[in-house]
Amino acid sequence: MTKYAWMYRLGFTPWERYGAAGAAQLGALLDREAEERSTSPGRALDIGCGRGQFTPELARRGWEAVGVDLVPEAVEAARRKGPAEVTYVVGDVTDLESANPGTFDLFLDIGCFQGLDADQRAAEGRGVTALAARGATLLMLAFGPSRYRRFVEGVSQAEIEAAFPGWELLAVEDADTTGLGWPMNQTSPKWYRFRRAAE
Repeated sequence: MTKYAWMYRLGFTPWERYGAAGAAQLGALLDREAEERSTSPGRALDIGCGRGQFTPELARRGWEAVGVDLVPEAVEAARRKGPAEVTYVVGDVTDLESANPGTFDLFLDIGCFQGLDADQRAAEGRGVTALAARGATLLMLAFGPSRYRRFVEGVSQAEIEAAFPGWELLAVEDADTTGLGWPMNQTSPKWYRFRRAAE
């Protein structure tokens, strides 16, 4: 929390520059998700939502959208931005159940998971699994490991899969790097799509 809280206070939020390109590709992924569902969109959780850059996109597409972030200032900024039908809560992504947000049919993680250490990644995976409705989907955008990992973070596919046992990896797609400056554009970002096995 300390690192991101200070970055927001200093106005240094390089991840927000990715908004336009990220939103376009996210829109296509969400459209595909809706087309493949047998029911209308349900509840969606934006993990590490920050100032709500992508959460409203879920609501625009019919999801009951909830955003969660650890930094109170970011959550307050997201609430001010709206829209009113989106719910934002302050919560720890490594302890999602404590925020008591209910269950979800879709989870969205854009660049949050990649910044966690191994224990924290496992904790996020446990929390997502505990809150997942039957057949839920997880969409994750993450940088890959690179020589710049010390500066921009990143995770391998194996590290992601290890945190979500019981989830099936359906697809891995290259992410659009438009708008990503150096060295982030050197990290081979990818979109991962998982499905929670029905029990």
